[in-house]
Amino acid sequence: MTKIVVVDNHGQFTHLERRALRDLGVDTELIDNETPPEDVDADGVVLSGGPDMDRIGHSPDYLEADVPVLGICLGMQLIAEELGGRVGGGDYGGYADVTVDIVDEDDPLTGSLHPETRVWASHADEVKELPEGFELTATSDVCGVEAMSDTDRDLYGVQWHPEVAHTEEGDEIFENFLEICESA
Repeated sequence: MTKIVVVDNHGQFTHLERRALRDLGVDTELIDNETPPEDVDADGVVLSGGPDMDRIGHSPDYLEADVPVLGICLGMQLIAEELGGRVGGGDYGGYADVTVDIVDEDDPLTGSLHPETRVWASHADEVKELPEGFELTATSDVCGVEAMSDTDRDLYGVQWHPEVAHTEEGDEIFENFLEICESA
């Protein structure tokens, strides 16, 4: 059975990420972000959202763990920052219902949602500049980088929260990530 761990970056919805994976029949576990990757045996990693880049623990170390990684909100931002992109404050701010344009219909994570989807997202901080090797896969009127992918390294990120009920096709993001993990 495929095992995907959720690294807890102290986000308010982290338990819902684990539940979404469990509901897909995935062997999943919620682990503290102080847990080093060498102590974890998993086929994939979700880096959860959270309130603060100063509280991400060992999360950046999972980018070198040679398994697919999905960053959600803060999780995507830390991927960008660690790999040479740029993160900054969003113009829009807090949580909102947003229509996201899927710009790459072939992307393994978000492509199946093409041409657009409705999501629940916070834009207090957002990726302003993609790291080298990443492609822009989704955008919106309030945020230039709603999703990004580096398919060569199996690193993916979404600004929105696929685990919450307000996100229309959130389960599909987890299903697609599971497929990525199973074929890696």
